[in-house]
Amino acid sequence: MMMMMMMKMKMADVSVRRLLLLCVFCALSVSLCSGACAEVDSDTEAVAGQSFKLGCISCKKRGEVEATATVDWMFRARGEAEFAHIYSYDGEVASIIDERFLDRVEWHGSKNTLDLQDASVDLLNVTFNDSGVYRCVFNRVLTYGHYDHTDIASKEVHLTVVAKATRGTASIVSEVMMYVSIIGLQLWLLVEMIYCYRKIAAAGEEALRASAAEYLAIASESKDNCAGVQVAE
Repeated sequence: MMMMMMMKMKMADVSVRRLLLLCVFCALSVSLCSGACAEVDSDTEAVAGQSFKLGCISCKKRGEVEATATVDWMFRARGEAEFAHIYSYDGEVASIIDERFLDRVEWHGSKNTLDLQDASVDLLNVTFNDSGVYRCVFNRVLTYGHYDHTDIASKEVHLTVVAKATRGTASIVSEVMMYVSIIGLQLWLLVEMIYCYRKIAAAGEEALRASAAEYLAIASESKDNCAGVQVAE
């Protein structure tokens, strides 16, 4: 009987540890999943003669749905009325279409996948003539069980080319808010882990107390039975 009670107590302790590990794993999984894709706006100020990343992110709304996407970049220079097609990428092959950007555009987005969500590109050796509006267009095909659905999304970047880098108030505020968000997320995760640990620990202690009470009851009953047997003899 003693061995059985010891085994029950060990099993309860193992269960508590497993539940704690599961809680930590779930909390980390939620944190990672929620940060898998974020539609961050691109910077809008480039320095002449340097490289610049034209950011463009379009997150797929349902991650479990298979999809493929192609991306087209368009450009409208200052003083021009129409957009010109300058670049395209289908997940495997990139094409620079506009001669003004030959050897000056490199893919910086999603890699090793046809399900493109980050369509950022690097603009090399920036010139003042690169100022204007850039538009990236996602042509995404979502594959469901019996049909395909086409979804088109676009974003624009209003680029200004300057001779020397400047840092505006908006940039500083954005950076501060980013760090505040990161710290807040970490604190939230810590609180969640502590809460889960306390709750699981309390449940484990309750299970151990119940096991101990059951053991004492069985021991008391066994003692009474032994006493009864001795009186009968």
